[in-house]
This record gives sequence, structure tokens and C-alpha cells, in this order.
Amino acid sequence: MLLVTSIIASILTIIFIKLSFAVIGFRRKNKVGLGSGGHEDLERAIRAQGNFAEYVPFGIILIACLELNGAPWWLVAFPGITLIIGRVIHAVGINVPPPDFSKRILGMKLTFGTLITLVVLNLGWVMYKLVV
Repeated sequence: MLLVTSIIASILTIIFIKLSFAVIGFRRKNKVGLGSGGHEDLERAIRAQGNFAEYVPFGIILIACLELNGAPWWLVAFPGITLIIGRVIHAVGINVPPPDFSKRILGMKLTFGTLITLVVLNLGWVMYKLVV
């Protein structure tokens, strides 16, 4: 069962939906059907949603692999929580005008740190299970 992954993936999906609704709202406001039409608010919303969509699937896959391979719940939950926090901080950093680069950088550091940690945890856990 993927109990922890289900919670993490659900929270991340709620955030993605919120980011998507922001894009839709700015498209309607600016009357733009495709692209950003040169509107900075729409461009920020598009990139916040796109960046989220680019990184989160890898995190969810690695979290699910870790849980499926029998890692303890806390070893699965901790990087999941960190991924959620990193993605939220990054999205806020992009969406609040003017863009807050310190939040974007912190969000990306948390995201990359989490993804790298998940890779190491997955490889380490599999090696441990193969030896034991």
C-alpha cells in the first residue's frame, strides 16, 4: 500500500490545481488563449505551474518507489514534506511581483536537495534490502 505517497501526491495535486486555476484566471483577465501575450502576471503564473509540473512527478515516483520497497513511513514522509515545502516556496517566489529570487532559490534548493536525497535513499534502501 502507498499510504504516505497517497497523502503526499494528493497535497501536491491540490497545489498544482491551484497553480492551474491561477493560469486560467490570468488568461481570462488578459484575454490570452495561448502563451502569455506579453503579460508579466500570466507569464509568472505559467512558469510557476510549468516548473511545478516539471519537477514534482520525479519526486512522486521516487517517493512511491521508496514506499513500495518497504521503507519505514517516516523515511518516505520526510522527503515528501520537504518536496511540498520547496515547491510552495518556489511558486510563491515566482508569483509575487516583483519575483522574489531568494524564495525561488530556496525553493529550488529544497527541491533539488529532496530529489537527490530520494535518489540516494532509493539506491541505498534497495542495496540494503538486497544484502539483508
